[in-house]
Amino acid sequence: MATLRDTLRTTSGWLKDIFEFGIALILLFIVIDILFPGTTGVVNNVGEIVSSFASEGIVGLIALLLFLLVYKR
Repeated sequence: MATLRDTLRTTSGWLKDIFEFGIALILLFIVIDILFPGTTGVVNNVGEIVSSFASEGIVGLIALLLFLLVYKR
């Protein structure tokens, strides 16, 4: 029988895999949007996200750093 720790490890492994797959898809769509402008709109969306972080000042910077911290983990 699986323990709670094993179940949490399995679940966190799945979530990490899903997150990495999502990042890979975003990068793929960015490359596609660079090669064929206007097809996916991902570059515009990323630009809007970055500008929203910048417009929020220190709060946006802290949110961005927290996101990067979670991503690196």
